[in-house]
Amino acid sequence: MCTSLGYRDAGGKAYFGRTLELTTDLPYQVLHVPIGFETTSKIPGHPPLSFAARHTILAVAMPARVPTAQAPMTIADLKVLEGLNDQGLTFSLLSYPAAAGKQASVAVTQSVLSASDLGVWALGQFASVAEVKAALAAQPVMLQPLQLLGGVESPFHYVVHDAAGTSLVIEFDRGAMTVYDNPVGVMTNGPKFDWHLTNLGNYTHLSNVDKPSATFGAYKAVQPDSGIATAGLPASNTSVGRFVRAAFYAHYTEKAATPDLAVQTLGHILNNFDRPRGVSIDYPAQGGGHLEVAGLQADSATPYATEFTSWTSLSDLDRKLFFIRDYRSLNFTRFDLTALAGASAPSVMPLKTLGEGAFDATEALKAHGAG
Repeated sequence: MCTSLGYRDAGGKAYFGRTLELTTDLPYQVLHVPIGFETTSKIPGHPPLSFAARHTILAVAMPARVPTAQAPMTIADLKVLEGLNDQGLTFSLLSYPAAAGKQASVAVTQSVLSASDLGVWALGQFASVAEVKAALAAQPVMLQPLQLLGGVESPFHYVVHDAAGTSLVIEFDRGAMTVYDNPVGVMTNGPKFDWHLTNLGNYTHLSNVDKPSATFGAYKAVQPDSGIATAGLPASNTSVGRFVRAAFYAHYTEKAATPDLAVQTLGHILNNFDRPRGVSIDYPAQGGGHLEVAGLQADSATPYATEFTSWTSLSDLDRKLFFIRDYRSLNFTRFDLTALAGASAPSVMPLKTLGEGAFDATEALKAHGAG
């Protein structure tokens, strides 16, 4: 479903990237939230929790409900799935179907933060992973049914990274919330995060150093090219396999000499997790199915469900740059949070309005002639 990872350049500066995979294309929105923007988080039976953004946010968001002619979509309806703030803090939502379950009771007089508002709360209020972790110790968070997903309780877990390269996982498992320090800076989906860390013990033999030859009796076998070092990596696109591969690529990929090269390098790493439609499919009769989203017409033309990379994002946590590419695009679109700092009102645009395909340089080539 999703893969996220942190990366550092040769100077130690931090970067973050992730992919999002689903079986359907959703109405994603690119959202800018300015300092001072007010949010109210509501959990039935508890006083509402209101807070104002202390930091500028650039995010990918989704509406929490189906808009109607009588009640069109507003900024307040958008929930942050992925984002970066002006302090270099990132927030990411990743699928985790085992989230729902019996939750700890909270006094009815206490304000509770909806898990759906974790993104705007964390990015708007805090500058570091340490601040988020400390705030979560005092602020109750609860899952709630999501209208857009047919009443399913927030089937997600969440990762936070900061400009120092520190990472945190916020995970609801069967209703119980656990906050984990993330020493590898990688996250995918289920099982639980600490299970993934334990599973890395099965891959201590991995190295990026090729062993191009070996002797069997009197015969010396030689590899015809490079790349044998990755033979031990799990090949599947399962959450378990992707976690191990993400940890490998994040750790071993060459540390880029400059920030621009680092962003390009991060893009190359994430390309290893890009999934085209049809690479793996599920038939409904075998238990697979399309994601049911209210307001979206079911895909009746395709007899199977296939996950694909809806979009990939890259974040430069030092320069506060956010890059995104959706399934129809070959190139990333860049957003500069520093340039947005002076804006006083929020803004939003559909992700699908960004450029498609590739830049056509045919005329530029003609203009250069023979040199």
